[in-house]
Amino acid sequence: MLLADVARHAGVSTASVSRVLNAPERVSDDVRRRVERAVAELGYIPSGAARALASRETRAMGALVPTLNNAIFASGINSLQRRLGQLGYALLVASCEYDLDEELQQARTLLAHGVEGLMVVGSAHAPELDRLVGQRGVPLVRCWTYDPDDEVACIGFDNRAAARGVAEYLLDLGHRRIGMIAGIRRGNDRAQARVDGVRQALAARGLELPAKRLVESRYDVAEGRQALRYLMAAPERPTAVICGNDVLAQGALFECQAEGLAVPGSLSITGFDDLKISAQLVPPLTTVRVPSAEMGERAADYLVESRRGAPLVNHVEVETSLVVRGTTAPPPA
Repeated sequence: MLLADVARHAGVSTASVSRVLNAPERVSDDVRRRVERAVAELGYIPSGAARALASRETRAMGALVPTLNNAIFASGINSLQRRLGQLGYALLVASCEYDLDEELQQARTLLAHGVEGLMVVGSAHAPELDRLVGQRGVPLVRCWTYDPDDEVACIGFDNRAAARGVAEYLLDLGHRRIGMIAGIRRGNDRAQARVDGVRQALAARGLELPAKRLVESRYDVAEGRQALRYLMAAPERPTAVICGNDVLAQGALFECQAEGLAVPGSLSITGFDDLKISAQLVPPLTTVRVPSAEMGERAADYLVESRRGAPLVNHVEVETSLVVRGTTAPPPA
């Protein structure tokens, strides 16, 4: 099946077929519909290798995420892929399980497959990553983080400020003994920033987050349960626990339910991300809403527009919000 066969079937030129397949925004709706109908009726599948050889373009972007086990990243990737598809691009995805060396290797693999742009998560990466992408001359955008002074483009939010807001909310409720179940901070700038934000809020009220009230855990429900057990085994228990994400908060909540510890009567718990399931927990989880879909869409636009040489805004801050639900209340008397 050749491109010319599709053109004859649709009653258009081969150039029009090529534009529909590679740059659909450059053709009229009528031509696009005729070509798409011909492609469907003939079962035509374009040869990516041939197209890349002829145009020196693969029409593919790459995305590197810490893990595919967390729904918050899956949501962002889904939006990134959908928007890229609308713009005529495919998406290649890789994960590194929070290992920066593995991330660098996966970046090499994606670039070897010819991706024309790369989205990564956060600002903590192997130093070679930026150099590698720069040598290839493809755009790079960081998501889930925001730093207006960063030399690399970013689309995200201030993790420190968001976590500080959670701690301030609990302090305003009257909590003074606050614990935290954080993600592993090594190689994870978002986890570190969230701990820093909580400490900033406490310090502003003359309080601290002592080592005995800070537990680092992998983002896993079982790990959240284990961390909660550790915190509650202390002679002076916290009255509130801030969790680095919703997965850890779910584990903490499940552990409280297993031990007969009333939430929020005896202990307040907060999360971070606002996964869809968080509103369905009993009680529903107080958490920080992260606009993962918006970041995915904006990243797609940035990468494609960068390839086209369009004027760009290199630093975009998206808004998070505290969603107060049923797992928080003033501390017990």
